[in-house]
Amino acid sequence: MIREITLGQYYPADSVLHRLDPRVKLFGTLLYVISLFLFQSFTGYIVATVFLASLIAISHVPVKFMFRGLKAIFILLIFTAVLNMFLTPGRELVSFWKITITIEGLRFAAFMILRLTYLITGSSIMTLTTTPSNLTDGLEKSMRWMNILKVPVHEIAMMMSIALTFIPVLLEETDRIIKAQQARGADFESGNLIHRIRALVPILVPLFVSAFRRANDLALAMESRCYRGGEGRTKMRPLRYERRDIIAYLVLALYIACIITVGILF
Repeated sequence: MIREITLGQYYPADSVLHRLDPRVKLFGTLLYVISLFLFQSFTGYIVATVFLASLIAISHVPVKFMFRGLKAIFILLIFTAVLNMFLTPGRELVSFWKITITIEGLRFAAFMILRLTYLITGSSIMTLTTTPSNLTDGLEKSMRWMNILKVPVHEIAMMMSIALTFIPVLLEETDRIIKAQQARGADFESGNLIHRIRALVPILVPLFVSAFRRANDLALAMESRCYRGGEGRTKMRPLRYERRDIIAYLVLALYIACIITVGILF
């Protein structure tokens, strides 16, 4: 299960999405997430599905790898669907004991599962096709206007980039610790809830020790390279919009126009 989490991982490939400016992908991901809440019809989900499927196809990232991260939140998806199915009032479909399933609840549960699935998959496309360094540059450049308000934009972008970089590292470390503890006879699956929580202590302690050690090594490495924040720093490869980025913005504008039209008409 640990290895199936794809958040923060980068998948190297030669595709149009990989070559896009990170600012385009950041802005596009934000708009796509917002667009998922602008409609309540099957037509809207058809448009969102076609758009998402097109992005997956041109990203050259394997579909199995793309959807592997959904296994980690499968229980959350089911729990959300069940709550919406049972708690949404409407026309009765099935009723037993004190539980009533309505047509509106079933419809809303299906929409909620699709919405969460598309939200996570769309966000994963950005991280899978963007290196942490490019993501940092894109965040910093996108939020540069906040420097007027004395907001430490560079430091915030750097922290987010480091967090994304360390997610797969810590997941791999967690998987290694679990296997090492299981080889020593540790049991993480049997017993009641209290017993299982106590069984996590042999995992959490070495994991936190390893995380602090890695953070200290990173801090020493940054200091040895005379890192003093973003003031006065230059870029080896400054971000510049190219023709493909303008085309991507136009495609994104067309998608949003279609979503707004569907939201109004249906």
